[in-house]
Amino acid sequence: MRYRLTFVAGLAVGYVLGTRAGRERYEQLKKAARRIAQSPAVRNTAETAAQQGRQYAGKAFHTVSGKVGDRVPETVSQRVRSLRERTLNGTPEDDWGTSNT
Repeated sequence: MRYRLTFVAGLAVGYVLGTRAGRERYEQLKKAARRIAQSPAVRNTAETAAQQGRQYAGKAFHTVSGKVGDRVPETVSQRVRSLRERTLNGTPEDDWGTSNT
């Protein structure tokens, strides 16, 4: 219950501060966020993190499937398999919309 109250209080403070700042400040923040997101350094870092995540997911799948055998649900095994195939095939775009630039 305490966490819910903290969350609601945070929403209220954010709303009040957001309405006082106005539309102009919102547009400035939006433009700055877009500029940062389109930065080559940020895009490369996001891409690297996504690739490492896929690699770790594949390793975890092999470790878990070796221990639990056929008890892994088919949906999980297919999802991990598709992520591993993307990594192996060098797909230019991942789920985050980053590309190999």
